[in-house]
Amino acid sequence: MSKFVPYANESDVLNIGQLSIENRLDRITLSGDVDLTADQAGLEDARALHQLLGEVVARLESQKLPARLPPPAHQIVTNPFD
Repeated sequence: MSKFVPYANESDVLNIGQLSIENRLDRITLSGDVDLTADQAGLEDARALHQLLGEVVARLESQKLPARLPPPAHQIVTNPFD
């Protein structure tokens, strides 16, 4: 697994199976799916997820956290093709 440092930047994306893990400064976004099959490939994916989630939990536990983050700000821009 490549070095994915949780909450370190706004650009890293890690893929495990069809699951995409997107790095952000204030959140980690998981989308898609992964089948943890009962074979060597499933074991490898499970270990990768386990390692990643362990790093996420350790990072969160190491800092003072608010009760809940505010929702992300959204900005509507005009369509340049209209």
